[in-house]
Amino acid sequence: MWTMKKRLLLCSLLTSLCTAANSAGDAPQQLASLGPDTQPGHYAAASPWQALNPRKLQLKSAAALVVDRHGNEVYAKQMDTPMPIASITKLMTAMVILDAELPLQERIRITRNDRDRIRNTGSRLNYGATLTREELLRVMLMASENRAASAFARTWPGGKQAFVKAMNLKAFALGMHDSHFAGPSGLDAGNIASARDLVKLVRAAREYPLIHEATTTRSLSVSPYKGRGKLTFRNTNRLLRNENWEIQLSKTGYISEAGRCLTMQAEIADHPLTIILLNSYGKLTPIGDSNRIRKWIEGGLEG
Repeated sequence: MWTMKKRLLLCSLLTSLCTAANSAGDAPQQLASLGPDTQPGHYAAASPWQALNPRKLQLKSAAALVVDRHGNEVYAKQMDTPMPIASITKLMTAMVILDAELPLQERIRITRNDRDRIRNTGSRLNYGATLTREELLRVMLMASENRAASAFARTWPGGKQAFVKAMNLKAFALGMHDSHFAGPSGLDAGNIASARDLVKLVRAAREYPLIHEATTTRSLSVSPYKGRGKLTFRNTNRLLRNENWEIQLSKTGYISEAGRCLTMQAEIADHPLTIILLNSYGKLTPIGDSNRIRKWIEGGLEG
């Protein structure tokens, strides 16, 4: 008899424990994520972003995403919608070129085949301009030179079609499943990606020292023409001239379908962050949104 009672008591106790566990599983929980600096078996420190109120941040960019180095979302707005990314494309173009380990000191000549047939934009690199592959990479990334991007695809083994295929293969390898590339410069509106995918792109690009250097250089002088003086190119991101910003990677972009775009890796309040801003229609809107993000984070963490 006593044995039977013990069994009934044990069953009752197990039922109570299972019910409690299920109830706990239904409640929302905040789990610490394991970042690159976290040792196995230890939880990462509690996220500081809990102190921030997203309602206090009003951004004008249609899509925005800010993540920390652990991948935690600091702020997100329409982050999973693929949209045109304009010259942000050039980060992918640069990675494909560097992955191929082509000679950086090989000289490449700009030809009529490099002209913009999509939007008829101009260029400071006239036909006949000749620069090393490294100089073209720097000019493309820093000043967003479209003819430099076109020349890379034109001179790629197999031509532009093979180059675009390499871009999409690289995107797939990075896990950019909401992205597609149609050209090397970003002039084609068929170059699309979600803000979430662009975080992967920017993080991967930051691992290339030349991309880091080129995208954070304020100006560069080169000599593309024999017998003529130097030509100076300037970075398209004016935040690099702002002492309040500490930027490790930067790329802007614009076509009418994409609006104004800006991607960065920057440090704010001692936190390395990746910032993605897409589809702004004011020329200075990405700059304004970036400053709003910085002040929102600094003010929220101080408070």
